[in-house]
Amino acid sequence: MNQGYDYQSFGISRESLASYTAKTFGWMFLGLFVTFAASIAMYWTGAYYYVLATFNGLLPIVLGVAEIAVVLYLSARLHKLSITAARGLFFLYALLNAVTFSSIFLLYNVSSLVFVFGMTSVYFGVMALYGYMTKADLSRIRPVLLFGLVALIALALLSLFIPGLDTGICLIGVVIFVAFTAYDTQKIRQNYAYFQGNPELLQKASIVSALQLYLDFINLFLYLLRLFNRRD
Repeated sequence: MNQGYDYQSFGISRESLASYTAKTFGWMFLGLFVTFAASIAMYWTGAYYYVLATFNGLLPIVLGVAEIAVVLYLSARLHKLSITAARGLFFLYALLNAVTFSSIFLLYNVSSLVFVFGMTSVYFGVMALYGYMTKADLSRIRPVLLFGLVALIALALLSLFIPGLDTGICLIGVVIFVAFTAYDTQKIRQNYAYFQGNPELLQKASIVSALQLYLDFINLFLYLLRLFNRRD
């Protein structure tokens, strides 16, 4: 698909699929590091309480709208954004998510957080490896995964009126996001094949894939965490 683009003008060279995949996961892990490091800093310094007081109870809504806006803007303007802008939006999302994540230290014991983080890493790693190695076309399960997300949202709303659904919701969430991990990992290969003739779009597609994997890890972590008891 080479369309006459000069790879050297973008500061990159033609790279292998393995190298491209490794760089994509590198961006994802860097985003996770920013989120967890910033959330710990906010908790230790008490900055979370200041932000909470500033928005006077509207913090979850403000953060939710801001995070969705960043994701939609990045996805919609992939072809127009510069590589630097795409990376900047990715890390902006990671920082916004840190505000939400800082609250988990108020709800869960550190030992539970460490244990669940390790468990999430194992599940995520196994499914990412499967997605990278399998010859099966995982794009066929995309409609099922999207339906699962809609069902998950519907169940979450239903749980506001019917108690006792949380455990089932968490188990379904875990299944959905381990499947998404494999699907999104395989999608890296598809992006590599599709965009390899355009080095700029190839690098921006890597950021989008990193964001998708970041969201898979974060959601898997949160659903696993909710299966454990909250701090008394």
